[in-house]
Amino acid sequence: MNRATFFSSVRSTVICSKLSETQVSGIVALLDACLLQNISDLRQIAYVLATPCIETGMSFEPITENLNYTADGLLRTFPKYFSPADAKIYARQAVRIANRAYGSRMGNGNEASSDGHRYRGRGYVQITGKDNYTKFGRLLGIDLVGNPDLALEQGVAATIATIGMRDGIFTGRRLGDYFGKTTDWVNARRIINGVDRAEDIARYAKAFHSALEGAA
Repeated sequence: MNRATFFSSVRSTVICSKLSETQVSGIVALLDACLLQNISDLRQIAYVLATPCIETGMSFEPITENLNYTADGLLRTFPKYFSPADAKIYARQAVRIANRAYGSRMGNGNEASSDGHRYRGRGYVQITGKDNYTKFGRLLGIDLVGNPDLALEQGVAATIATIGMRDGIFTGRRLGDYFGKTTDWVNARRIINGVDRAEDIARYAKAFHSALEGAA
C-alpha cells in the first residue's frame, strides 16, 4: 500500500482536515497491527480503523473510561448496581463508581479491593476487568495486570483492538463474520458492543475502505 496516497485520501475524504501527529501515529499503529496480525482484507482493515476513530472522537489517542457519572447517568448505565438512593451517594465519584460497578465480576475482587477502578476501560476499545487484562497480557506477552496503563500505549491498544476484533474476543463476533463472502458494515458493530453508533462507524469504515482501495 502507498501510505502517502492513503493519508492524502484520509485527510481529504475521511477526517476532512489536517491530521495531527497523534492521529497519524495512531492510524499507523493500527495499520501495522493489522499487518502483523495477518489481516489483509481491506474491508476488515477499514473497520479496524473506523472503530477507534469513533471511540476516541477522531483523536486516535487511546483513552481511559470516563466514569464521572451523575446520579441519572448511573441509573441509565448501571441500573443493576445502583439503586436511586445509591446513585445519589456515588454520583460524580469516579473511583467509587468503578469499584461498585465492576467489583466482584470480570475477575475483579470486591468493591473494597479497588480492582474495579484499577481495571476500568482503557485503550481503543476499552478492555475492562482483570480477566480481560490478564487475557490480553498473555496474548501480547506483557504485564497488563501489573501495569494496566500499558493498554494506553498506541501500539498496545492497536494490537488489542486488532486481535480482539479478528478473533471475536470481545463479544464472540469476529471480523470474518461480517466481512467474508458478504459485507455488513452496520452489524459489524456487534464485534464490540451491540449496535451503539453502528451507522456512524459504518460510514467511516466505508470512507477508510475507499482510501485503502485507492492506495492499494
